[in-house]
Amino acid sequence: MFVPDFFRLNFVLSEEQRLRMNMKNMTLAAVFIAAALSFAGCGGGRSQEGVTEQVPSAEKADSCLLFGFDPAQMTVRDGNVRSGEFFSTLLMKLGMSAGDAYLLSEACDTVFDVRSLRVGNAYQAYYSPSSTGALEYLVYWQDRVNGVVFKCTAPYSVWKVARPVVTEHRYADVTISSSLWNDMLAAGVSPLLILSLSDIYAWTVDFFGLQKGDRFRVFYDEKTCDGDVIAVDTVRYAVFTHQGEDFPAVMFDQGDGGNIYWNEKGESMRKAFLKAPLQYSRISSGFSSARRHPVPRRVQPHTGVDYAAPAGTPVMTIGDGVVTSRRNEGAGGNVVRIRHNSVYSTAYLHLSRYASGLKVGQRVRQGEVIGYVGSTGRSTGPHLDFRVWKNGSPINPLKMESPPAEPLKKEFSEDFEAVCLAYSHRLDSLEALPVAKQLLEVL
Repeated sequence: MFVPDFFRLNFVLSEEQRLRMNMKNMTLAAVFIAAALSFAGCGGGRSQEGVTEQVPSAEKADSCLLFGFDPAQMTVRDGNVRSGEFFSTLLMKLGMSAGDAYLLSEACDTVFDVRSLRVGNAYQAYYSPSSTGALEYLVYWQDRVNGVVFKCTAPYSVWKVARPVVTEHRYADVTISSSLWNDMLAAGVSPLLILSLSDIYAWTVDFFGLQKGDRFRVFYDEKTCDGDVIAVDTVRYAVFTHQGEDFPAVMFDQGDGGNIYWNEKGESMRKAFLKAPLQYSRISSGFSSARRHPVPRRVQPHTGVDYAAPAGTPVMTIGDGVVTSRRNEGAGGNVVRIRHNSVYSTAYLHLSRYASGLKVGQRVRQGEVIGYVGSTGRSTGPHLDFRVWKNGSPINPLKMESPPAEPLKKEFSEDFEAVCLAYSHRLDSLEALPVAKQLLEVL
């Protein structure tokens, strides 16, 4: 089994190959040649976080437009908000008097809540080049895109800024050889794409059971800021291939505010239940009518699936429903029970604690956190014992079939088929890319 550790987010984004193809009104031969040529000169910028560089003269105007002042005319001091630091103490550390820091705080008004200063966030303090070296401006970054500029001399003022964000259309083709995470990186694809795919395919693909040779082909939009990938904005079309069978996912918005991802038949990719109720490391024990319990060492039925996961891992309800029980059940420890409809109900055992505010009779939505992994009750270590009943009888959660949600409306059938066909043709053209390369070599 090839397990993708796609929940680690402290990754270094690798250089991504850029693919730009215009296939409209092209003959097949022209597509081959254009596709092959598109690889010439492909490249991208590397992420260089923490590196201080001089701003080239050609970029000074852009910097002025971004900040509202010319940073090239000042000396700069980079830093990060430290633990226990408040807005006023930060300003005083940077050179302002207590009185001036108070006046600047007052000038923030509705533009910036000084209490929202976050530990670890970056800032740049800009000082006058004169002999006094007075603090002129402070730029505080709320995230990688959005910042706030504080004018630190009278009259004090505050305004928001945002780095430019570029949206680019991309294509990824990744075949599993070790893990989805590693193979994404090896292919030069941002692992942020994994999170989008796992959301779209949550009711179709078991991302913890991917096999060697499984393949993802995806058309998607990617947002970058200063050369760094900050988001996979929209997956337009994807095909997951498993054991020779293709599972397409097509983005098509009916305009009703509901589901926007469908399979090739126009059936919703969203189904009644999630494949798994948590992000887990492995299945430590399966559904069995005769399992030797690790604590009493007796052979007895185990009508659920044990997911090994670190204590505190969020546990989600696999579908919409009503909480029917939330209590300690002895051997089962802290347990939440949910009735989803007249047919299905689920239970989540050995929880360390319940989600804040969760109560009996409460309606919960699919994917909502209801508790956290623990080891309460009769347990040898932190894990979730997950159980499902169908018409009152326990069933194996791993073999549970989930019917699709509402299908695509009939009035959109032709438009939907046109979208599917267009992307299918684009995939066929990309599959022929090696042939195009060979043609160029011959020519």
